[in-house]
Amino acid sequence: MKKLSCVIVDDEPLAVQLLETFVQRTEFLDYKKAFTDPIEASAFLAQNKVDLLFLDIQMPDVNGLELARSLNGQTKIIFTTAFKEFAFDSYEFAAIDYLLKPIRYAKFLQAVQRAKDWFDAQAISLEQQSAAGTADNVAETKNADSLFLRVDGEWRKVEFEKILFVEGMKDYVMFHLEGERRPVVTHLTMKAVEQSLPNQSFMRVNRSFVVALDKIRTVDRNLCLYIGDEIIRVTDQYKPAFESFLNSRMPGK
Repeated sequence: MKKLSCVIVDDEPLAVQLLETFVQRTEFLDYKKAFTDPIEASAFLAQNKVDLLFLDIQMPDVNGLELARSLNGQTKIIFTTAFKEFAFDSYEFAAIDYLLKPIRYAKFLQAVQRAKDWFDAQAISLEQQSAAGTADNVAETKNADSLFLRVDGEWRKVEFEKILFVEGMKDYVMFHLEGERRPVVTHLTMKAVEQSLPNQSFMRVNRSFVVALDKIRTVDRNLCLYIGDEIIRVTDQYKPAFESFLNSRMPGK
């Protein structure tokens, strides 16, 4: 099993120590180095290939968001922050996840498992990656209540009613389903996902997420959606359509 190389960047030594402990407890992570100075971290990342970066957002001199903008995109990011409002900025970078301090190992493990799923998706066979087009990896069924996804060379049936949300990760997407711990990963674009799902039941709410509207439990004042164990923010580009949907479901509207 390939291990994911990891670097930690946080100006708080105790936070670094905690993350080091968590990384070393997780068998598929390969701890490389930690930095309390983001400038030193930036120099290291420019010269070394790193799979996964645990990055504090609020730091002096260069904050985590500024450091993230300087990366080449090959390194995936899990943001760490003590302030929930800063975590919303992670959507700008299509971050793997964000962790709110104080960080618990259960939440840490959930985030790094998501990172592992993403890297596993990158390892899909060359045959699937060289498919003629992304549409070749999805097929609708005749009764329009499900679709088939090409997964590891086979077709997997996915029923619409079981989809919680779909998460885009560059050239791959993850279908998160009710009752299943691991997402279904296939080689698709988010545009292809939108075209394949019924628009009366699903809506794109930011660059990385399409959600099942009937699976939303709560919408908070910041237009963050609570679905399953996930909190998904509606970004500015998608607010008008979502607010229109929300208003249509309110009594007296």
